[in-house]
Amino acid sequence: MHRDDKRDNQRDEGPEDKLAELGAERVDHRFKGLPPDAEGMTVAELAAQHRSLFTGGFTTPVLTLSAEALDHNLGLLETYARRHGLAFAPHGKTSMAPQLFARQVERGAWGITLAVPHQVRVARAFGTERIFLANELVDAAALRWIAGELERDPAFRFICYVDSVRGVDLMDQALRGACARRVDVVVELAAGESARTGVRTEAECARVADAVAGTGTLRLVGVAGYEGEVPDADPERVRDHLGRLVSLTSGFDAAGRFAGLGVTEIVLSAGGSAWFDVVADVFASVPQLSLPVLKLLRSGAYVSHDDGHYRELTPFNRVPAEGALRPAFLLWAQVVSRPSPEQAFVNAGKRDAAYDLGLPVVRVVRDAVSGVVRDGSGISVTGLSDQHGWLRTEAGVSLSVGDWVGMGLSHPCTVFDKWGLIPVAGEDGVVADYLRTLF
Repeated sequence: MHRDDKRDNQRDEGPEDKLAELGAERVDHRFKGLPPDAEGMTVAELAAQHRSLFTGGFTTPVLTLSAEALDHNLGLLETYARRHGLAFAPHGKTSMAPQLFARQVERGAWGITLAVPHQVRVARAFGTERIFLANELVDAAALRWIAGELERDPAFRFICYVDSVRGVDLMDQALRGACARRVDVVVELAAGESARTGVRTEAECARVADAVAGTGTLRLVGVAGYEGEVPDADPERVRDHLGRLVSLTSGFDAAGRFAGLGVTEIVLSAGGSAWFDVVADVFASVPQLSLPVLKLLRSGAYVSHDDGHYRELTPFNRVPAEGALRPAFLLWAQVVSRPSPEQAFVNAGKRDAAYDLGLPVVRVVRDAVSGVVRDGSGISVTGLSDQHGWLRTEAGVSLSVGDWVGMGLSHPCTVFDKWGLIPVAGEDGVVADYLRTLF
């Protein structure tokens, strides 16, 4: 088969076909924690066996996701966005799991947010039709590939940041002659002088917008920002930043910056996982503009939630009447050493658990003899080595070599990328699905 024929055949595959290919992948040494006797099976064949996490041959450490928590979280943000009149483009860099992308779109997501070109390629390979790239894209090879995708697929919608005149010039140079369609861009307004990326002042935003208007390759469609970078963030400071976003959008519209070139809606985008309640409140007061406004929320960590950083930061703590997210991760490790009544060691460490935003927390223990699962109170994680977790046990707490310890984790973005294939377990411990990540 010629290379071009192979590419055409791949393009003829639908999203369902590509997802099915994940199930056809063979289980082998690449995937931690899976049963050794499943070697050579396809993922779909292993899933069809509905093995028990505890008695089905899984080895420790093994990360699991709760099927019930995933479904609950997907439904909660779907309902929240609809209730507040928001479109939703969850940040896919959190999980890089095409199966979750598909479920998010099924649950009402407008599209998927991503951060770098490789992630866009993954999403496109699995049929994602709408992508918001929350970054300025100045890589010429990546821009030409994007142009090719826009050229071959009229249904593909792509939007990315611009935050400098220099960046606009580089994009324009790379895209000249590459595609008849212009690439849609939004000006990123920085969250403050000491924040991450983005244009620092409204006057400079206007200069960047002018630069976009001077190209034949780009089309200005809106304004965006990330309120999670507001210095010393609190509700008032976040509200002020979001107010600037709204004012900038209104000002651009009044100046006619969105007129022409076939623009049919104005994109106004914000929203990490810590302040989407304030985003919903401020965006509810956007004035009438010359075109409909796509109010695009980009929260990502909600899908798995966690037992640390986002448990403390979630807006649902401030608005409990709106619901509550459920932590979906559980990292199971086995006690391999009990050198003293106060100390134990499990066989999971930095290679298995995120530790950049907090250590794991012990949630449950499964007794190696009886199989009884009990609460993990009185046991804490005090440190992580590469392949060991350091546990401290309070007086009178029973914990023996061979017991399984289930730990909740903090920061989904650095949990998912440590695991290539993650068992999705029900409350009964039965594994009927596996989530493939593609970092």
